[in-house]
Amino acid sequence: MIIPTAEPFFFPGGDIGCLLVHGFTGTPKEMRWMGEHLAKQGYSVLAPRLTGHATQPNDMVRARWWDWLDCIEDGWHLLDGASKHKVVAGLSMGGVLSLLFASRFLVKGVIAMSTPFELPPDPRLPIIRLLHPFLPSAPKGPSDWHDVEAESVHIDYPYYPTRSIIELQSLLKEMRNALPKVTAPVLLIHSRQDGGVDPENIEKIYQHLGSKDKQVLWVENSGHVITRDLEKEKVFQAASEFIHRVCKTAD
Repeated sequence: MIIPTAEPFFFPGGDIGCLLVHGFTGTPKEMRWMGEHLAKQGYSVLAPRLTGHATQPNDMVRARWWDWLDCIEDGWHLLDGASKHKVVAGLSMGGVLSLLFASRFLVKGVIAMSTPFELPPDPRLPIIRLLHPFLPSAPKGPSDWHDVEAESVHIDYPYYPTRSIIELQSLLKEMRNALPKVTAPVLLIHSRQDGGVDPENIEKIYQHLGSKDKQVLWVENSGHVITRDLEKEKVFQAASEFIHRVCKTAD
């Protein structure tokens, strides 16, 4: 059963479609306010639920990274019936999936927010395949939220399933290999106070991108979930302007 308020959503609109992708252990809810903002601009907006998410953590253990990528492809094709020109935007692992997807499909643009280039150093990572049967879960770090009220209604799993971290590792490797093949316009957005993904990750992604049209936007007073934290309106406005610019030549 999907956790209430964490369901996928679709807002029908015009010929420009926006596919919104949530993060690792997160839910479509973390993209909901962004989706509502874009829908008010007249865009068609779809936010799928990634395999194993928004239910219970054990469901994630059965998912593989290509299952998550398949969810993006399914959503992409669903948007075909509502729009002619499409942009994909993702938060954290959703940004990883968005960039990887853009290396394989003709997207108008990509918005990658709070996106990792690699996992932070941890002595357990090289042997995680051996460890995960004995260490089935890993705790999350301290909160980095700036908007306490928004944090109180945020929904995600309370810990990381260790087996799923293996899949995230593999997905990140796929993305790193694919970055030079991404030629669509890219907007990277990151908070300088992101406690989950070090800000240096955005610089590494930028350097490896094949896109000639690539931009970086920094926010200063938010944590990792920038689509829900204090500067969300700045993020939404930048996304709207980017989508309008890259799709302005739409037929």
